Amino acid sequence: MYEDGKNPRYCKKLSLISDIPEKELASLENVENKFAFRSNEYYLSLIDWDDPDDPIRRIVIPSPEELEDWGRLDASEEVDYTVAPGLQHKYDQTAVLLVSDQCGGFCRFCFRKRLFMEMGREMIKDISRDMEYIKKNPQITNVLITGGDPLFHSTKRLSRIISELREIDHIRIIRIGSKIPAYNPYRIINDPSLLEMIRTFSTEKKRMYVMTQFNHPKELTGPAVEGLSLLQEAGAVLANQTPLLRGINDNPDTLAELLRELSFTGVAPYYIFQCRPTLGNHHFAVPVEEAYRIFEEAKKNCSGLAKRPHFVMSHKTGKIAVVGVDDEHTYFKYHQAADYDNIGTFMAFRNNPDALWFDDYRDPVKMAPV
Repeated sequence: MYEDGKNPRYCKKLSLISDIPEKELASLENVENKFAFRSNEYYLSLIDWDDPDDPIRRIVIPSPEELEDWGRLDASEEVDYTVAPGLQHKYDQTAVLLVSDQCGGFCRFCFRKRLFMEMGREMIKDISRDMEYIKKNPQITNVLITGGDPLFHSTKRLSRIISELREIDHIRIIRIGSKIPAYNPYRIINDPSLLEMIRTFSTEKKRMYVMTQFNHPKELTGPAVEGLSLLQEAGAVLANQTPLLRGINDNPDTLAELLRELSFTGVAPYYIFQCRPTLGNHHFAVPVEEAYRIFEEAKKNCSGLAKRPHFVMSHKTGKIAVVGVDDEHTYFKYHQAADYDNIGTFMAFRNNPDALWFDDYRDPVKMAPV
């Protein structure tokens, strides 16, 4: 039984979770051998074990459906934009720095699950080459520190990385991409040095952002909201992104509640992602057109502040926003693009109700810059 307020212990073996029946454990052995499992006492305490469809359970507990042969490990082809060990540069103004191959929990739908299958494969410990690249490219104004989860590192180690970035004049925004506020808010609550780091490096003209990932309203517990408030008080700007996931937030009422609750706490809803076609993720995927309608229906019950996110696919060519669906066509627009000239390009395709990704649309009727 988890005792609220304490730093939770981590668990890397399903067999240690007494709430999972022995018969179910046996059926999950092959899944656990292929795709790593990790969670902690706090997050597991949010699960209603009497409900087989509990969304928190679906987020973090393996399922035999993950063994379906569908998708690729690098669905967005991040390897093509890797410019130095652990450093990606896909969009002119933003660089992505992979500093961790660990998380507070392993989301079963993670699009970088490849990192947890081969530890150390892409993340980097010596960031000197990465820093040199960033220094030599003054168009980069944003650096996203991610992984894995940077907040799984010690504050001391993370501070060293952020301190080096703050010495580069053209880096105006440092983002920390993290699900720790949902997985383990006590990482924030019980570590004043983390908050002091943010106070030091988030300045009036060079802000630090924490990009949270809350997938379901159940994750916005009292401790989670307290952790968010502490980050805000320390000077961090908070924004949330989540994929739209079957059985987790694919109900318009659930998604609307998530967007509203985030806005009430001062966390800006930022992106809703189409679930990437990553190996093992088929059972989480909602067809694009259905997902768009869920997204739009959810927004009907939100204030303007809660309906700010873009619904996008993080495609190998860029962030492709789904901007409309009618009886015959589905409409897209490059919200961001690897090829600068594609930004803003509007595209229309004939409907494909079975499409789960942009590549499933093969019948364009219009492609033009806006």
